[in-house]
Amino acid sequence: MRNSILLSVVKCLQSSSGRHNVIDILEERGLIESLTSEQLRHACSGPSVPPLKVYCGFDPTAESLHLGNLLGLIVLSWFQRCGHQTVALIGGATARVGDPSGKSLERPELDLETLSQNTSGISNTVGKILGSSGVSILNNYDWWKEVRLLDFLKDVGRFARGYDFLYLFRNEGINVQIGGSDQWGNITAGTELIRKILRADDAAYGLTFRLLLKSDGTKFGKSEDGAIWLSPSMLSPYKFYQYFISVSDADVVRFLKILTFLDMNDIKQIESDMKRPGYLPNTAQRRLAEEVTRFVHGQNGLDEALKATEAMRPGADTKLDWNTMQAISEDVPSCSFPYHQVLDLPVVDLSVSSGLFDSKSAARRLLKQGGLYLNNLRVESESKRIEPQDIVDGKLLLLSAGKKNKVLVRISSSS
Repeated sequence: MRNSILLSVVKCLQSSSGRHNVIDILEERGLIESLTSEQLRHACSGPSVPPLKVYCGFDPTAESLHLGNLLGLIVLSWFQRCGHQTVALIGGATARVGDPSGKSLERPELDLETLSQNTSGISNTVGKILGSSGVSILNNYDWWKEVRLLDFLKDVGRFARGYDFLYLFRNEGINVQIGGSDQWGNITAGTELIRKILRADDAAYGLTFRLLLKSDGTKFGKSEDGAIWLSPSMLSPYKFYQYFISVSDADVVRFLKILTFLDMNDIKQIESDMKRPGYLPNTAQRRLAEEVTRFVHGQNGLDEALKATEAMRPGADTKLDWNTMQAISEDVPSCSFPYHQVLDLPVVDLSVSSGLFDSKSAARRLLKQGGLYLNNLRVESESKRIEPQDIVDGKLLLLSAGKKNKVLVRISSSS
């Protein structure tokens, strides 16, 4: 089952002085960089205050969102969980204009078919993560295509970057825009345009959050190397999960605060446990990986990731199947042999032919030490040969030498 937003389960924090609003929650977790007005905090207070309507923009420059977009989805989800309405705005018009400022690499031009595919892919991702009934998805091309140049220049002029916010405020009742800190100029252009044209003071607000950065200080992006995609068609839940497992101890607590919905007391306990003798390394990273993978890919995606992770451990009880082995295939060297060449071949011979060992003597030596595995099962005898039931779905074998060295053997049909 895909994860959905259950507002009755996850509620805003409570205190003796009343309900803590979403701004207080985001601030406590280190998610807020700037607010256009402190009045936004007051606009979130108390059950008698009408819910806000909040939007975040996403450019359809790729078929999937990436990790850099995740903070926007996290913040939208916090607004949802505190009873506010949320909107994801797809930049179908702005994506046709060109490369945004500040990028280290120029964004390629997109044809209309690609732009349509990207818009569809991003819409599906947002709907699955935030719940299709919990978020409205709009495309700014729907109103930009009707704009007349002279009227636009007369009314909007130098505040063009804020036109989406003006349109959404006037036509959809949206009164909050959120975005990364690099969007501050666009957001303030929108609030100023609303004030200028509609004479509405302190009626529209903006919020920015800190950018999620790589270790080299650059943003996680779509057009640069190392993108961590949110769509399972572009990055498997297993690979997504493994990224968070590899987060450093120095970063893991901060990531738990900003990328999960765990109670802050639970996070403080995890942080405290990390400093105690006997702490099992990577325990905090596993919790982080589980929580974020569940949010993005749902429980089924997390189960797939956990199964594939377990499958990578020689001696694991996890039964290998086609989907699990495909999930790990990008992380394991592979080779291919015809079915008739593999069937009845000694495992020792195959381990050399596949490149796992340089020689049969090395393979036999590790086998005697209990370190040679076929599909995660220890090979007990030098006489072991490949049988039909060893070939997973008639297509794959996994050979392992110890815990780390593996090779995936793909079996092709006999000619």
